Amino acid sequence: MQLAQRMAQLGTETAFDVLARAEALRAQGKDIISLGIGQPDFPTPPHIVEAAIKALKDGHHGYTPANGIVPLREAVAADVLKYRGVEINPDNVVIMPGGKPTMFFSILMFGEPGAEIMYPNPGFPIYESVIRFSGATPVPIELHEASGFSFSADEVLGRITDKTRLIIVNSPANPTGGIVKEEELDKFVKGLEAFPHVVVLSDEIYSRMLYDGHCHKSLLAYPALRDRLIVLDGWSKTYAMTGWRLGWSLWPDALAPHAAKLAVNDHSCVNAATQWAGIAALTGPQDAVDAMVRAFDERRQLIVGRLNALPGVSCVTPLGAFYAFPNITGTGRSAAELQNAMLNEAGVATVAGTSFGALGEGYVRFSYAASTAQIDEAMTRIAKIL
Repeated sequence: MQLAQRMAQLGTETAFDVLARAEALRAQGKDIISLGIGQPDFPTPPHIVEAAIKALKDGHHGYTPANGIVPLREAVAADVLKYRGVEINPDNVVIMPGGKPTMFFSILMFGEPGAEIMYPNPGFPIYESVIRFSGATPVPIELHEASGFSFSADEVLGRITDKTRLIIVNSPANPTGGIVKEEELDKFVKGLEAFPHVVVLSDEIYSRMLYDGHCHKSLLAYPALRDRLIVLDGWSKTYAMTGWRLGWSLWPDALAPHAAKLAVNDHSCVNAATQWAGIAALTGPQDAVDAMVRAFDERRQLIVGRLNALPGVSCVTPLGAFYAFPNITGTGRSAAELQNAMLNEAGVATVAGTSFGALGEGYVRFSYAASTAQIDEAMTRIAKIL
C-alpha cells in the first residue's frame, strides 16, 4: 500500500505514549505514580451522569444536528455570558466530540502549502502536528519562562507575514500552566489591526482553572477581533469529563457554516446523551468544579515547593491549568533522559518538555492532577535519583 505523503507529517500526543509505558510497567508489578497524563483524577459529578442516563431512558438515541442540539448551544451561550461577560449567538456555536476537532477544523480551513500558521511553543503537541499535516509551515511563538510563560506581543506581531493565515493562542496553557498577561493581549489585539487577513484560534479549555485571584481574560472580550476569532472550550477539564468527548467551539459568521460542514463530513454529530449531560453540567450546581479547583490549588503549591527543593531543578509557579513545568537544566540531563530516568528508576511518569516542541528542551511537565500523597511520594522518589 502507498500512504499519502502527508501521513509522515502527523505527530502524536506523547503523554499517551508515556501512559502506555507506565501501564506496561504496572502490569509487570511495578509501583508507578502517574504525573504524566492531563486528566482530572476526580469523577464526573453525579448529577451529570444521571442526566446522561435519563437522556437514554427518555429515548435520545438518534442523530442530532451536526452543530449540536439547540438547548445545549443555548446553554453554552448562557455560560459564555456568565463567565466571560459576552453575548454570543447560539447559531455560531458548534458542539464537538472533544476539543481536538476544533483545532483540526481550524487548521484545515487555513492550512495549505505556502501558508504559515503560528502556534505556542512549548505548546500542546497537536497544534504543530496538524499544521504540518495540513501542508502549512508551523511558526513557533516562544513562551518565556521569565514572564511566567506568557508570550511577547511584539515578538508575535513581528513574525506575521503576508503568508500568515492563523495564530493559535492558549491561555491558561498546556504544558506550562502559564497565562498570557492582559497587557500582552491588549497589545496583541491592537497590533492585529494592521493584519486583517489573520484569523485567531483561542484555546480556552482551562478557562475555569485559575489561581491566586486571577480571572480569565477571553479574547472574546475584544470586539475588534470577533469577526475573525474562533474559540475552543469544553467539558473535559472543568467537569472531569475527559472520556465523554464533549467540547464546544464558537465561530464567526463567515466560518460557522464551514465548521458545520466539516462536522457532517467528519463525525456527523456528537452523541445525543452526552449533549444532555453537557446541559446538566453547565446549568447545574458548580460546587464540584469549585472543590476540584481548590484541590488543584493545594496540590499546585505542594508540587512547586517540592520541585524547587530538588537539586538542579527550578519551577515558576503556574497560574492556571494543572501542570507544573520546571526547568531541569541544572540536573545535567536532557528532558528525555530525565523523563526516562524518573519512570524507569523512580517509578514516576512525567512528560519531557520536548514532547511539546523543540523549545521545551530543558523542561519536564508534571501534571498535579494526583493526590497530595502521590505527589509527596513522587517527589521523594525523584529526590533519591537526583
